[in-house]
Amino acid sequence: MKILLAEDDAALADYIRAGLEEEGHSVEHFADGRDALAFSLYNGCDLAILDRMMPGMDGLSLVQALRAAGKDVPVIFLTAMGEVDDRVEGLKAGADDYLSKPFHFEELLARIATVTRRQKGGAADTTLKVHDLELDLLARTATRQGQLIELQNKEFALLEVLMRNAGRVMTRTLLLERVWNYSFEPNTTVLETHMSRLRAKIDKPFDVPLIHTIRNAGYSLHGPR
Repeated sequence: MKILLAEDDAALADYIRAGLEEEGHSVEHFADGRDALAFSLYNGCDLAILDRMMPGMDGLSLVQALRAAGKDVPVIFLTAMGEVDDRVEGLKAGADDYLSKPFHFEELLARIATVTRRQKGGAADTTLKVHDLELDLLARTATRQGQLIELQNKEFALLEVLMRNAGRVMTRTLLLERVWNYSFEPNTTVLETHMSRLRAKIDKPFDVPLIHTIRNAGYSLHGPR
């Protein structure tokens, strides 16, 4: 999933971001509420994790602005403001869940799974399908022709980006940014290594290849044309 994290505590943000990326998610972090709002309005995300107290725009105002703009992205407040009145205020503002600091990371993952499952009825929004390949974003499983495919975290994240953009050409720079959060194109073969492993699992055992190299452009995932 593409997750927006709005948190002005740099150390905590790094901890949360690292943990979510280990789970295969793509994380966009902002320390200022105004920047987080601008990103969510113009780029979109699958989930937002927000602190209540931030410079620029507080989390409560951010949620209210998102809802006023018609954005129904699931929102979890992660904040030190944990009194009952604070929780009620946050939920009334439009948040889907409220988790108080300090917290256990396992509980945050469980809350993420719960609010994502609730969003618009669940399965249709948390399952990607291209041809005979299916990706369950909640169970974090991939299957093709009913066969379970074991994927490492980065392989899963790479496949998710390709499937969300099925039929589009995804450049090397864009994939490195989305999956590894590189803001520049480094001299590395990490993408090619993971793409080779992914193809060995997704394409090699089956008759129809889904991952295609577009010469001098990038990669594209699509079914038969």
